[in-house]
Amino acid sequence: ISTIVVGPPSEPVGPYKLVELQEGESFFNNYVFYNGKDSAGSKGYVDYVDKGTASELNIANVTYEKIDRSVYGEDIVGEESEIMGFSPVNGSIDSIVDAVGNQRKEEEGDEMTEPFVYMSTSATQEGPRNSVRLEGLRRFNRGLFILDLRHMPSGCATWPAWWLTDEPNWPVNGEIDILEGVNRQTHAKTALHTTQTCTMNDVPLGVKTGNWDTATGVPKKNGDIDHSVREAKDCFVYNPHQWLNQGCVQTDKTGTIGEPLNANGGGVFVLEWDPINRFIKSWVFSPHTEVPSNLKLALKSANNGESKDGVRPDPRTWGLPYAFFPIGIGTNCPSDHFKNMHLIFNMALCGSVAGNRFAMDCPLLNEKYGTCENYIKANTSEMDEVYWKIRGVYVYEREWERSWVD
Repeated sequence: ISTIVVGPPSEPVGPYKLVELQEGESFFNNYVFYNGKDSAGSKGYVDYVDKGTASELNIANVTYEKIDRSVYGEDIVGEESEIMGFSPVNGSIDSIVDAVGNQRKEEEGDEMTEPFVYMSTSATQEGPRNSVRLEGLRRFNRGLFILDLRHMPSGCATWPAWWLTDEPNWPVNGEIDILEGVNRQTHAKTALHTTQTCTMNDVPLGVKTGNWDTATGVPKKNGDIDHSVREAKDCFVYNPHQWLNQGCVQTDKTGTIGEPLNANGGGVFVLEWDPINRFIKSWVFSPHTEVPSNLKLALKSANNGESKDGVRPDPRTWGLPYAFFPIGIGTNCPSDHFKNMHLIFNMALCGSVAGNRFAMDCPLLNEKYGTCENYIKANTSEMDEVYWKIRGVYVYEREWERSWVD
């Protein structure tokens, strides 16, 4: 009688491999521009425009700027600058090559430049501002999602977000909000939105640095107000004891989004979605001098692909995340609550969240203009702060290996 030996299954548990590099001139090739009004659920006071219109209005573009050495440090020279995708300009005219092979002629002497993606808004006669909503072409069921950000939309009436979802199958296939700001909020948060049977009452101690968001003052079915303070640990979007579509939410320290983040020159946001190892984690590193050395080197060498000199990100070396959500086998949240999702960038104004909170978050402006929408119509100078400035988005997935997972 022969003996059959069965080894461990092949699973995505190996080192992280770069699967999508979004930088420079090719950044927008990874997305489609949604064209139309905001969704009925969000009701943002914006008109999202197509790629051609966004280009004509100059609210979506790539701009090359001199490297700010206070961000990267004085070591970004010579061979290391080429790892980053920068080329020094020797002489009066030379070629600058970004990390995805785009070339640009400059007359900058010995200066080095790098590409930044800008997305903003513009006023209209009708009132709602023209804005940009990018929807990713690629679908994901896991991954390490990294955003190198230098400025995010901030201030009263703003509601920007970078998130993962599958809109036609929401909330069945889930939603993960990686970066979301509302009015003048200053603390980062990660929120999960699902159908029933995904709760976070089993988060181990000592695995995160952040706190749970709370819900209080929620109306009951009989019209009374529930004044108890509850931690937002149920990801179900219709949990009657949390705010509608609040989901399960963990927050970081103050100063990690909005105006303080912009004052620090931005930061690096990371989401690790790993259903095999049974967790979703989030980090924010701001300013850029706080980025762990492994992550910094991985970003520098992202354009090297699988070359022997490339550095792969290893989140185990970065310290504790601010958010930790157990998912998968042995947890209170099956991993199939999250699947077939794509990345989205959008800039909403007012709407069902920022608009509803406008009087509370921005009382002086509400007193002056009466409503959030009237404030937008006034086209004040504060609208100049409503823009994204992005160095790049980097998506990694674990390689497949035969291995037993504990």
